[in-house]
This record gives sequence, structure tokens and C-alpha cells, in this order.
Amino acid sequence: MQKREQWGTRIGLILAMAGNAVGLGNFLRFPVQAAQNGGGAFMIPYFVAFILLAIPLMWVEWTIGRNGGRYGHGSMPGMLDVLWKHPIAKYLGVCALFVSTIVMIYYTYIESWTLGFSFFSIMKTYFGMDQFDSMHGFLSSYTGAGKGYFESLWPAYLFMLATLAMNFYILSKGIKKGIEKFAKVAMPLLLVFGAFLAVWTFTVGTPDPAGHPDWSVGVGFAFIWEPDLAQLGNAKIWLAAAGQIFFTLSVGMGTLHAYASYLKESDDIALSGLATSSINEFTEVILGGTIAIPIAVAFFGLAQTQVIAAGGSYDLGFVSMPIIFQQIPMGQYLGFMWFFLLFFAGITSSVAMSQPLISFLKEQFDFSHKKATYSIGFVIFICLQFVVFYHEHGFLDEMDYWAGTFMLVIVALIEVIVFAWIFGIDKGWKELNRGADIKIPKIFKFIIKYVTPGYLLIILILWTVQGQQVSWLLEDTFGIIMPEFMKQSGGAIDTLIMSGVDAEDIPYRWASRGMMVLIFVGLIIMVKIAWKRNKPLNSHFDV
Repeated sequence: MQKREQWGTRIGLILAMAGNAVGLGNFLRFPVQAAQNGGGAFMIPYFVAFILLAIPLMWVEWTIGRNGGRYGHGSMPGMLDVLWKHPIAKYLGVCALFVSTIVMIYYTYIESWTLGFSFFSIMKTYFGMDQFDSMHGFLSSYTGAGKGYFESLWPAYLFMLATLAMNFYILSKGIKKGIEKFAKVAMPLLLVFGAFLAVWTFTVGTPDPAGHPDWSVGVGFAFIWEPDLAQLGNAKIWLAAAGQIFFTLSVGMGTLHAYASYLKESDDIALSGLATSSINEFTEVILGGTIAIPIAVAFFGLAQTQVIAAGGSYDLGFVSMPIIFQQIPMGQYLGFMWFFLLFFAGITSSVAMSQPLISFLKEQFDFSHKKATYSIGFVIFICLQFVVFYHEHGFLDEMDYWAGTFMLVIVALIEVIVFAWIFGIDKGWKELNRGADIKIPKIFKFIIKYVTPGYLLIILILWTVQGQQVSWLLEDTFGIIMPEFMKQSGGAIDTLIMSGVDAEDIPYRWASRGMMVLIFVGLIIMVKIAWKRNKPLNSHFDV
């Protein structure tokens, strides 16, 4: 067995963990969620979910990861096998490997759009397209979802290749020299860019020459933060807030576990986990909530901004913001800063998504680090071909629904039940507090065992029973518009029926599902083979 790496510095670990959590959703999804779900009223269930879901799951995942690392495991199959001496445990861990792998595939493509638009901003490629229809056509033609400025997918394909290459170059350098070193550069730059754009937002004032009273940054802030408490009785808002927590902190993916597995046995995880969460929340609530929506209100007015927010994150980040950059001095540079900020947010998250599988191949199949990295990179590259060329047919949407939405809750529920109920909350609490630099309030022991799994069960039941809830979340995530039959169905199981989808798209959607099934089955087979060939590694003493 190869000697396992370790983090070089604590600040490097925290920045890498924060980079894992801080992603496109902090700057694109969060403001749209807030705007669509009661403004300031949304923040109440958001912070409730943060306390009852995010913090407990963050600590659980750090604890499972650090504990698994003691036994040479950097992925969930081995980590759950350590906690639960049952043959099924390792196969439950496959769910996390599946989620991180599938999300990495399509997330890389979305991430590459931000790199492309950074280039288009500095080169003024989209300048002159100052109407929503033309700018929307520019985005649609670039991503392959429609017709417009671009006549082929080659520009998007080349930026996808560049993004993929950068991801796996960083990963090829390992934990300390790759991920940690990159995080120490990318995260401070991301925060500086975000802070600069947030300050710039306050200087915009009221650019509307006609003097409309609702066209100002102040009205934009009120739109997001002014609470409409009457909406707190709406279950949609509570579900949207819980969904945002999953997306913003990258819980339920197995990535936090993988990073935590490279900690030393008595390294603090209590305070480090809180520090990571705090950086993410500052980035999302303070920076993410300050930039896009208030700026849109200042330039388009409140009514039009509500229309933009209803259209989802794509319309906000890739359509309305470029139109604004065309109307201001030095707009190409601010546009570059905006999209490069998004690129940094994306890549610090995406590099984390491949780490569990890299660790798995190294530990269970004795791959060298570079062999494991490039093998996974090749598989991701092959799968990306379908995402890029069949994006217009809903190939990406299917992956986001099954792996990036529904399975996140499944994985979170599995891990908290195994940790608190099977491994035992007393042993789990002791492990969580090992080497802790702060004393965690004992109320969280109760929350982890009872409240968090109960909260997750309620979310899962509502998402399953009410198909409409799922459509709300997906439409808000990246502007994905679900077929009408999914919105009107009696539950998630009805989405297996394709009667409401355009006939042309049916084969592509089933192909997307088929690819995911093949990957899931492949991971199960790999785990089965690994446990047969590595009995000494995968035989553990009680903790």
C-alpha cells in the first residue's frame, strides 16, 4: 500500500475545503433562489437549514473522512466499511463515488462556459449584443442548446478541453503540491475579485437616465433582503433553502470526506469545519447576495429583474450581466473579472469531485497517482462527449436531476444514519471531538442523531411524492426547465415515463440514464473486486 499524503498547512486545508464548497452556486444560484423565494424571508429557512443540516453534515463528513483515513481509505466505500462491519456498507459507499463522478462530468462543461466567457469579455466578442434575445442566442449557440452567433460547438469544445486539462493537471500534482497549492492562490483571488465587484456594486447608484424610481441598487438590495414573512408558510421556500444548502456546501458528494481523509488522526476538525463553512457563507451571502441581483435591478428595473430571476441562473449570469458590461466604462475588464471569478469558484469545486475516485484507485488497485489521475481524466473526457454534443437534448439535465439533486439527499441520509445510529452517536461524538480546538455544544449531538436525519427524510419524502418540488429546484439551479409532464406528475417515479418529452429527445435522455447506470454498476463491480483482492486493507478492528 502506498504512503498516504497529508495536507501541508492548516490554512491550505481550510482554503481547499472552502474551495470545494464555494462554487458556481454561490454567485449564480443563491441570488436567484433568494429572489424567487420571498427575498429576506428565504434567509430564515436558509439559516435554519444551515444550522440543522449544513453544520451537522459538515462535521459528520469531516469525521467520517478523517476516521477513514486512519485505515487508509480516501473514499466512501472503505469509510463506511470501517464504521459498519456489514457486507452492504461498502456498496452504500458507492453512491457517493457515483455522485461525485457524475457531477464532475457535467459540471466541467458548465465550468468551461465561464472560462469561455472570460475570454469573450476581454475580447469584446459579445459586445453589440445588448438585447436579451441576441445575448440569449449567443449563449444558446455557444452551449449547443440553440441557434445564434456561433455556427458550431468547436469554441465550447475547445474551452471544455482547456478546463478539463487544467483540472487534471492540478489533480496530477497531488494533495499538497496540487490541490492545496492551487487553493492558496485561487481562493484569495476569488475573494478579492468578489469583494471588488461587491464594492463596485455600491458605486453604481441609479444609472437609468429616465429616472425610474425602482431602478437602483438600493431597490435591488431590498428585493433580496426585505422579508415577506407571510411566505414562511410556503413549503416551496423551505425546500428551496434546504436544496441551496446542499449545493453550496457540497455535502452528500463524498468530496469533503476525501479531503478530510488526508488529515492526521488528532488534527482538529471542529473549528476547521466551522472556518470552512464561514468562508463559504461569507462568499455566498455577502458577496453572492451583493453583486448580480442588485446590479440587474439598477440597469433593468425591478420588474424585468424578476423576469430574469424567474428564468434561472443562466439568464442572470450569462445573459443579463454581459448586457450590463456593455453599458459601463471598462466593461470588458469587469466582465473578465466576473467570469474569471466564476471560473475559480468552479474549478476549486471540480478538482474535489475526482479526488474520491483517485484515492479509491490508488488504495484499492495500487495505481500510481498519475495513472489514477489520468485514467479518470480519460473516462471523464469520453463521457463529456455526450454531454457536450447532446446538451440540447437534455442529456445534462438528466444527470443533474438524478446525481446532482436526488442522490445528494440519499447519500447524506445514508452517512448520517450509519454514523449516528449504526456506528453510534457516542463513538461518533468522541471521534468528532478528538483534537478539537473548540468545544462543540452538546445540543449538536442530539441534532446529528435525530433532527438532521429527520429533516433529510422529510425532504426526501416531499421530493419523491411531489414532482413539482423537484422541478422548482432544478429550474432554480441552473435554469434547467423540466418537461411539463414532470411538473404535473404525482412523484419522482413518474419521471421514468417519457410521454411528455419531445420524441426527438427521448433516446438521448435514456442514453444519459444508461450511461449513469453503467457507471454505477461499474463502480459496484470495482468495489467487489477490490474487497476480494485487498482483504488485509479492508479488514478493520473495532474503533
